[in-house]
Amino acid sequence: MKRHLTRSRRPAATATAALALALTPLLLAAPAAPADAARSASRTTTGAPAAATTTGQWPPSTGRGPCPVRKTTDVGATMRDGTVLRADVYRPVTGDKVPVILMRTQYGKAEAEVQPSSYQSPEWFASHCYLVVIQDVRGQYASDGDFYEFANEGHDGYDSVEWAARLPGSNGRVGMYGSSYVGATQWLAAQERPPHLKTIVPALTSDDYYEGWNYEGGAFRLNFVIPWAMRKIVPSAAANRGDRATYDQVNRDYQDVSKWLATAPYDAFRPFHPGDPKVAPYFFDWIKHPTYDDYWRRWAPKEHYGKVDIPVLNYAGWYDAFLDGSVKNYQGMVARAGSPGARDNQRLVIGPWDHTGWGRPTSAPAPLLKAIGPAGNSPIDEMMLAWWDHHLKGKDNGVGQRGVDYFVMGANRWRTSPTWPLPQTRWQDYYLGSTGHAAGNTQDGTLSTAPPNSDAPADHYTYDPRNPVPSVGGHSCCTAAISTQGPYDQQQIEQRPDVAVYTGAPLTRDTEVTGPITVTLYAATSAPDTDWTAKLVDVHPDGTVNLNSGIVRASYRASTSDPQPVVPGKVYAYTIKVWPTSNLFRKGHRIRLDISSSDYPQFDPNPNTGSWLGRSTARRTAHQTLLHDAAHPSKVTLPVIPDGGAAVGSSTPPQK
Repeated sequence: MKRHLTRSRRPAATATAALALALTPLLLAAPAAPADAARSASRTTTGAPAAATTTGQWPPSTGRGPCPVRKTTDVGATMRDGTVLRADVYRPVTGDKVPVILMRTQYGKAEAEVQPSSYQSPEWFASHCYLVVIQDVRGQYASDGDFYEFANEGHDGYDSVEWAARLPGSNGRVGMYGSSYVGATQWLAAQERPPHLKTIVPALTSDDYYEGWNYEGGAFRLNFVIPWAMRKIVPSAAANRGDRATYDQVNRDYQDVSKWLATAPYDAFRPFHPGDPKVAPYFFDWIKHPTYDDYWRRWAPKEHYGKVDIPVLNYAGWYDAFLDGSVKNYQGMVARAGSPGARDNQRLVIGPWDHTGWGRPTSAPAPLLKAIGPAGNSPIDEMMLAWWDHHLKGKDNGVGQRGVDYFVMGANRWRTSPTWPLPQTRWQDYYLGSTGHAAGNTQDGTLSTAPPNSDAPADHYTYDPRNPVPSVGGHSCCTAAISTQGPYDQQQIEQRPDVAVYTGAPLTRDTEVTGPITVTLYAATSAPDTDWTAKLVDVHPDGTVNLNSGIVRASYRASTSDPQPVVPGKVYAYTIKVWPTSNLFRKGHRIRLDISSSDYPQFDPNPNTGSWLGRSTARRTAHQTLLHDAAHPSKVTLPVIPDGGAAVGSSTPPQK
C-alpha cells in the first residue's frame, strides 16, 4: 500500500489523536486528516466545577466532591521496551497523598468512556480526591507503538500501574476501571500482578477472548467483530500511524457495513488489507484461529484467576455482548482467586442493559430497555466511588463483600443474592413436543414439565445458508441502532419455516427465571456440519420478547479445541448454552423456546459443507430433524426461583 504520509516518531500531533474522535456513537463522521506536526509539551489546566446541567444532559454535575482539580494532558510513561504511552492526569488539589484511579483505553483518553452516558467524567472522580489517570493504549490516539488487540495490555498494564503509583501526590494504591475492551485491559494487567494494583472494576467484559468474544459455541460473532473493528479500532490505529488512505477507506466502507458482513471468505476481507500487516493483523489471526488454542489461552482471564488476589467489582448487562464472561469472571474469582481475602471480596452487578445503553438520559438502548425507566439506570458511578473509598482509602462505609445484585425484568426490581446461581434455584425441565409440525409457528410445538412417554414424530425444516434467519435482538455489540442486541418482538421471525417454535401453557402464577439456561437437543442433519440455535422467549398476551439465546456449531459439540464433523443422518445429543437471564414471567404469560440453525448477522451462517465462511464461499442446504420422543427427550432446563415475585426487591438501583 502506498503511503501518503510519512509517520513521524513521537512526539507527534495531538491532531492525530483527535482524528479518530470523529467516530460518533452510531456512525463514523467525516474523517479529519492525520497530521505530522510536533506535539506540544504536557499542558496543565485548572478545572472548575462544571456548570449545572439540564435534565437529560450527561454527565450531570451533581455529586461532585470537595477537591478542586487540575488537568495535565499528554503525560508520558515509558514502558519496559522504551515505548512511550501518554495519559491525561486529573490531579486533585489537596495536601494529602491520594489513591490513583487508572483507565487504559483504546477508544481515546479525551473521551474516557463518558459517552453514551456511561461513566462520570474523570474530573468528577478526581473531585472526590483521587488522582485520575486516563491513558491511551499502545498504538492508539496519543500513544506510541503499534497496536495489536490484547497482545501488549499485560506488560503495558503492569508498567502503567507501577508508573501511576509513583506519580507526585499518589499514596501508592491504584485501582482501575472501564468497560468492554477497557475491562480487558484491567484483567490483563491484574494477571501480571503489579504490586500497587489494589482493585479493579471491569464492566461489560469477558473471561475469554475466544469464547464469548470472537466466537461462541464455535460460531464466529460476525456482527460484533467486523462492525466494531471497522468503526472503532482499525481507523483510529491508522490515524495514529498517519495512514490517511486507510483511515478514509475504512470510514467509507463502514457506511455500507451490511454489504461487507455478507462478504466471504473473511480471511480475504478487503477493507482490512489482508496483505498489509500494519492495518489489522489481529483480525486475520482471529480468523486463522477458529478453535480455542494457545493463541487464545495466553490471554484468557479464566486461565489466570489464581494470579489475581485483589477485590473485583464486576458489571454486566442481560443483553450485553459479554454477559456470560462477566458472570464467569465473578464465579471464577470466588472459586479460584489468589487469596482468601480476594475470594471473599468479589461482587457482581447485572442490570437491564445492552452493551452501550446504560439507561442514562442520553443513551440509546433497545427501546424495551429504555422503557424500564429510572429503575434500570446504572448505579456504577456511585458504587465505584463507594468501592474505591473502601478498598483504596480504607473507609468503613458499608461496602459488602461477596455477592450479586441483579435486576429482574418483568418485575423491574433489584434483588441481591449471596451466590450465583442463586442458592434457592429449582432446576426445572421443560420438554419439547409436537405432532411433527412445530416449524413455522403453526402452534403445534409444546413445552411441558412432563417427559415424553411415546414415540412422538420428529420436526423437520430446511436450512439454507443463503437465506439465514435474521437476527432480531440478542446479546451482541455495540449499539442498538445498528447491532443485534436487546429485547424485541419475535413474532415475525417465528413465522419462518426454518424456525421451530415450542410454547408452554399459560402460567397459572408469576414465575421467576434467574440464572443460566441449558437446552438439550436431540437432532440430526443431512450435512457434515451445521449450527443449532436456541432462544428463550417470554410470550405476552400482545407479543413476544426474546430473553437470551445460544448457539452450537455441530462439529464443536464436544470441544471448542478439537472440532469433529458429524455423520450425516446420525442423531446426536447437543448441549446449547443459552446465556443467563432474569425475568418474571407474569401469570398468563407463556414460556417459549425457538430452535433453528442460523442467527444472522449475529453469527456467521454455517455453510453446511464442513468448512466455514472464514476460508470458503461454498454453501449447501441442510435438512434438519429435531427429535423429542421418549428415547430422545429434548428439553430446556430453566432456573426457577420459587420465592420470586413482583414485590420482592427494590425499584432503586443499589448504591454500595
